[in-house]
Amino acid sequence: MAGGVGSRFWPASREDKPKQFLDIAGDGRSLLRMTFERFLKLTSADKIYIVTNARYKDLVLEHIPEIDAGQVLCEPSRNNTAPCVAYTAFKLHNLDPEANFVIAPSDALIVNDGLFAANINKALRFTAENDALVTLGISPDAPHTGYGYIQFIDEQTGTEDVYRVKRFTEKPDLETAQSFLSSGDYLWNAGIFIWRAKTILDAYEQYAPEIYALLSQGLNYYNTEEEQSFIDEFYPQTPSISVDYAIMENARNIYTIPAQFGWSDLGAWGALYHETEKDPDGNVLSGNIITEDTHNSYIRGPQGKLVVVGGVDDLLIIDEGDVLLVYPRNREQEIKALRAKAEAEHGERYV
Repeated sequence: MAGGVGSRFWPASREDKPKQFLDIAGDGRSLLRMTFERFLKLTSADKIYIVTNARYKDLVLEHIPEIDAGQVLCEPSRNNTAPCVAYTAFKLHNLDPEANFVIAPSDALIVNDGLFAANINKALRFTAENDALVTLGISPDAPHTGYGYIQFIDEQTGTEDVYRVKRFTEKPDLETAQSFLSSGDYLWNAGIFIWRAKTILDAYEQYAPEIYALLSQGLNYYNTEEEQSFIDEFYPQTPSISVDYAIMENARNIYTIPAQFGWSDLGAWGALYHETEKDPDGNVLSGNIITEDTHNSYIRGPQGKLVVVGGVDDLLIIDEGDVLLVYPRNREQEIKALRAKAEAEHGERYV
């Protein structure tokens, strides 16, 4: 999935080039490229599909020249993840009624690709043999309030490390998150799902009938020249809702595999700060930066510009040339609203 705008990574992430196309990790590859290369450890390039907003089709093909245009599923509107997953499932089921596939975001940071691949393969073996909806859960190491949580039941499923899910909880407050961490039976929801196309489509028919009814009208069009025309007409009519709310909070055949492969969803600047090596003063510096008496800050400057910062602590300082953001690091969740304010006051120029 590569269609989001990454609004909490503003002002680096913009409408014309969202964060999945940026070299956030600083190794010369975009997050999308890193995700593609990670999945090459599991399958071949011809079996990897990118679901994105139509405006990013050329950008996707630029970052991943190994795939062809038919592997880029173009959404005409941003309707959250439930319609996106349903569209993918219908398309793959049309190609192969026994299709068994993975849905993953393109903008997560994963440290241990080998362990990630092992967990995915375990999940694919389980879903091949069971009508199961599987999610990878990350063993939490802190009471994070920015992640959704999965509560699992410690009982035998016949497969090692595969557990039935009891419930999902979206982004709890700090006290609740601390209780989840202490209980030992909660995992972070990584948004990485594994299932057969038929199994997830059955769930849509039962729990998201409006989406199912709209997109099932295209059964004769998927994987033909008429597919895009059908999607352009019917996809915008689907409700804007996440697959978590539409399916995962309602279905009963949900399982999870607890995993620990060094994961961050990179939802906001703080996650990148947490995952990046720091200087002796606790700063993460990206660009040509000079600091004096500055601590625990994330500072990013544009190429060819010297940024000098002194006498401050715990700040986000993001200089993108036309937009300079200076904001408390512990209030990063407000950046999405700041971006909206900038758009309201200045139009699309700075977003």
